[in-house]
Amino acid sequence: MNQVEPKLVPAVERATRILDFVARNQTYPSLSDLARELGLAKSSVHTLCRTLVELNLLIRRSDQTYQLGPHLMRWSLAFSRQSDVAAEFASIWDKETEMPGATITLTVLEGSEVVYIAARNSAVSHSLVDFRAGMRLPAAFTATGKSFLSYMSDFEVKRLYANGLPEPRTPHSVNTMGRLLEELEETRQRGYSIDNQQVAEGIICFGASVLDSRNMPIAGVAVSLLAEQTTEEDRKQIIANVKRITSRLSQRMGADIA
Repeated sequence: MNQVEPKLVPAVERATRILDFVARNQTYPSLSDLARELGLAKSSVHTLCRTLVELNLLIRRSDQTYQLGPHLMRWSLAFSRQSDVAAEFASIWDKETEMPGATITLTVLEGSEVVYIAARNSAVSHSLVDFRAGMRLPAAFTATGKSFLSYMSDFEVKRLYANGLPEPRTPHSVNTMGRLLEELEETRQRGYSIDNQQVAEGIICFGASVLDSRNMPIAGVAVSLLAEQTTEEDRKQIIANVKRITSRLSQRMGADIA
């Protein structure tokens, strides 16, 4: 049976498109810009914008262009209060996990370290490394840390490690700035990060970032398994799951995910 598409209220859909367009633009759009974007007559767009201005959702500037209005800040603050990335992480994990035998973790970045705020350890990986809330590890070695760092410029990464990289945890830990920058570029191109036994020998981790409404990372999700028992098919499934979970979390945190 084909799923019936929900019927949208045209005025609400158009008003939302106007707000999205104003939010995305680097400059303040005019009425003509908005009419062209929506493919509507200027008179129709003018009516919509006038309503949005009256509701303080838009501000009409002196040069007849538009910017976002203060009423949106109330929604933004309410969304922030009502959204908890750790709670959302647990909810998605409980409902959607397809990774038996894997350890999954949630981290945030503090300086040059990641701090673990949630972890579900499996019996297998628990024997080699015990991830727990409050634990800190060097961002340069961890999968989530590499994902965080990949959103920085090379200059910012070098400044973060102005005094050198941390002491290696294993023989596989990245030990030069040049190699770290190479790994970060590979992460950007792939869309996910890898810690191949850099934190603990025998453990491979795949990670990606949770983005906020600015499309900037606010948390990282990683899945860890035994390196020697992970097949190519396992890796593909794990990577797909990590990317799906971070995408879902990002959307719930307000990110603009294509």
